[in-house]
Amino acid sequence: MKYYADLHIHSALSACAENDMTPNNIVNMSMLKGLQIISVTDHNSAANLPAVEMACRSAGLTFVPGIELTTYEEVHLLCYFKKLEHALDFSAYIYSNMPSYKNRRDIFGEQLVMNEKDEIIYEEPLLLSTASFIDFDGAVKIIKGTGGCAVPAHIDRTSYSILANLGDIPDYLDINTVELSRDCCAEQFLKTRKSLSKYRYIVSSDAHRLGDILEMQTFFELNELSCQKVLEYIL
Repeated sequence: MKYYADLHIHSALSACAENDMTPNNIVNMSMLKGLQIISVTDHNSAANLPAVEMACRSAGLTFVPGIELTTYEEVHLLCYFKKLEHALDFSAYIYSNMPSYKNRRDIFGEQLVMNEKDEIIYEEPLLLSTASFIDFDGAVKIIKGTGGCAVPAHIDRTSYSILANLGDIPDYLDINTVELSRDCCAEQFLKTRKSLSKYRYIVSSDAHRLGDILEMQTFFELNELSCQKVLEYIL
């Protein structure tokens, strides 16, 4: 069966996202858009994932725990995990490998951590949008070690993408899926990069506003609807 998904959504924890990107608002908008699978992937943190998981469970949405890591090379890497605990553990590892820059909410915006009722628990003081000290290769190996999946984000972009910053995708890392931006013309882009034809690609919204969450555009053919089956599909 076809199941529609958006695997790159930011909550209000990401300073670049609007404050109404709360767990329940994200889930409710995803339902209105006709989605069955979502992943919230905030910058360098999983702090809002427990609340998102609870909101998904209440609504009957399939939840894929995720983080958008900024590697040492300033590459955005989507990190997907089988279990929330794995995402939280990796988030703690990221925090221990981040520069100690404080967020300037007047410049970058607020970084809000919420509970399952969309109530603000606290405001994250550490600037999350900066590059971590974790290199791309090391991150992929750690994620795969948990049974998770690493997907280079928006590879068509000229900034924060693996092609722009590293030039290519290393074969030895055994990456099978890449993400293209929602506005990218996939056919035209892939024609210019013959080496990318071996990869499966997914399109996600990278939504920072509720209205930007995908419609019924990206789908997975699955015989069972679960986080495990989604990861098996994109591994």
